[in-house]
Amino acid sequence: MTAEKTEKKPSPSREALKLRARARNKKPAFVRAESWKYDRFSLSWRKPRGLDNKIRRKIKGWPPGPSVGYKGPKIARGLHPSGYREVIVYNVTDLTNIDHNTQAVRIAHTVGKRKRATIIAKAKELNLKILNIKISKETEAETEEGEETEEQTEEEVEGKEAESEETDEPVEEEAEEQEKENEPKEKAPKKAKPKAKKGDEKQ
Repeated sequence: MTAEKTEKKPSPSREALKLRARARNKKPAFVRAESWKYDRFSLSWRKPRGLDNKIRRKIKGWPPGPSVGYKGPKIARGLHPSGYREVIVYNVTDLTNIDHNTQAVRIAHTVGKRKRATIIAKAKELNLKILNIKISKETEAETEEGEETEEQTEEEVEGKEAESEETDEPVEEEAEEQEKENEPKEKAPKKAKPKAKKGDEKQ
C-alpha cells in the first residue's frame, strides 16, 4: 500500500528573501577604479579595461571587482522583492499556466490599452498578482479625468448656446436699428464739384 502524499503548494518564501538580503550585506561595495582619487569619477561601478589596471588583474590590496563567487543564493535568484517569480504576459491565454501562489504577472510593455484591460480583468478573476498594475491605474485615472473634462466642456457649450439663444433677439433688433440709421447716410448722393471749363483753366 502506497500512501498518497498530499502536495502542498509553495508560497512566496520570506526565508529566501532573507537569505538574499544576508548575502547582499556580506558583499563588498564595488567601486569604480580610482574614484577615490578623482572627484570627476562617480562611485558607480565601471568595468576596468586597461592593460595595467590593478582591479582587473585582481592584485592584492586593491578593491575587489564583481565575479561569479559573489552570486546570490540559488533559492532567491530571480525573485521579485515581493517574493513572487515574474512571468511576462502578452495575452489572456498566457494567464492559464500561472500559479497564483508562487508566480506574479508582468504585462509586457508592448501590449496596448485595450488588451491590457482584458488581461487585468482576467487576472483579477484568477486572483493573480499584477506587478505593473500601477501604470494601468494611472491610465484609468487619466481616462476618467478626460471624460470629466469632456462632460464639463459639453455643459459649457450647452450653457453658451442657451445664453446666445436668449440674447439673439435684442442683438438682432439693435443691428437692424443701426442699419436703418446708416442707410440714409449711405444713400445720400455726394455733391459733385463743378467742373472748370477749358477757357477758365487757360486764363
